[in-house]
Amino acid sequence: MSLDFGAVIPFVHHLGFTLERFDGGESLLHFAPRPEHCNSFGVAHGGAVMTFLDVIMATAARSANVDSGIVTIEMKTSFMRPAPASKSGEPLVGKGKLLHRTRTMAFVEGAIYDPAGQLCATATGTFKYVAPAERPDHTPGPLPTD
Repeated sequence: MSLDFGAVIPFVHHLGFTLERFDGGESLLHFAPRPEHCNSFGVAHGGAVMTFLDVIMATAARSANVDSGIVTIEMKTSFMRPAPASKSGEPLVGKGKLLHRTRTMAFVEGAIYDPAGQLCATATGTFKYVAPAERPDHTPGPLPTD
């Protein structure tokens, strides 16, 4: 059974990511890429892979400060091998780990594995803790990051 992300994230819902672990600076997520998430080679598009890594790392950072929102400041991605589309329903597995945090910043790493356990891509990122996503007047809009 997947966990609740603790926020409404329409893009994550659209892509079908599920949160399986969210605790103590670590995260575990699943992603079963569908054909519309693939490139012309029939494997997960690099943009979908990078989005998955971004969410993997952000959830790892948030798991150590659950009362805060989080925004990406920067990330570096390395692709090792293609991330296959889900043919048998087996998802890609994403693991995130908070390496260091300050009061306002988080330094995180993430990795994606194919169903056979082979490493497909890694990333490191810097994230900023911000006020929770819900604005006091309940209106949508950008979050202040100052």
